[in-house]
Amino acid sequence: MTDGLPSDGPAVDGLRRDDPQPLYRQIKQRLREQIESGALGTDAKLASERELEKQYGVSRITVRQAVRELVQEGWLHSHPGRGFFVARREETYELHLLRSFTMIAEAHGRAPASRLIEGYVCRAPAEVARPLFLPPGADVVMLKRLRCLDGQPVVLTQDWFAARLVPGILDLDWSTGNRSLYAEVRDRYRLRPDRGRTTMSARLANAEEVELLELTPPAAVLTIEQIAYDPQGRPVNMTFSSHHPLRYPLSLDQRG
Repeated sequence: MTDGLPSDGPAVDGLRRDDPQPLYRQIKQRLREQIESGALGTDAKLASERELEKQYGVSRITVRQAVRELVQEGWLHSHPGRGFFVARREETYELHLLRSFTMIAEAHGRAPASRLIEGYVCRAPAEVARPLFLPPGADVVMLKRLRCLDGQPVVLTQDWFAARLVPGILDLDWSTGNRSLYAEVRDRYRLRPDRGRTTMSARLANAEEVELLELTPPAAVLTIEQIAYDPQGRPVNMTFSSHHPLRYPLSLDQRG
């Protein structure tokens, strides 16, 4: 069993059983390479699940997982009853609560980076305490970071956690590289965001946003407020983010 998927038969068409990367991710990478190279052009129809299953020598559920992630990342779109087709690649970024900035950036072939602006422990403001189900005055951790793509600042984020959930998180080195907050929350603190709520709006940028996001005033920013919950419905964290409207436009995939 690999990544929760059932075992497959002998892999073919270049897939490797000894590769630490799961088979569905190997298939996903090959399909994505075909799209990026133009071998599968815009609006081209993807081979059926049955055909991919035979081509790669894997189970249907393995193929389905690979295709599902390509749809989530905007590489494919589904036409019910007709199959999957290569999507038009516009320079927009998926608004997805449970996918990190790093994962989305890398899915677009961009180089993510992060710069720490400030981090501290304080008494929870009312607008943070209520959605995190905390009593007035409870200690919270705030981490503010500037997120960049290919060296350009694109998003300013503030993440809030109940301090008791993430002891020592401010002792980690957030000043260099691209340390993943999602990875630390999952691997170090065993917190598993499972669902959440997102509110999107827009407003004029404040002085800090103008400076850090390299905007020319008066300028607007896209604002996102997100709350993530674990499988038991308990809040994990709350995020406020301001997005550069031209460098980081957002898209939302909706299904009826």
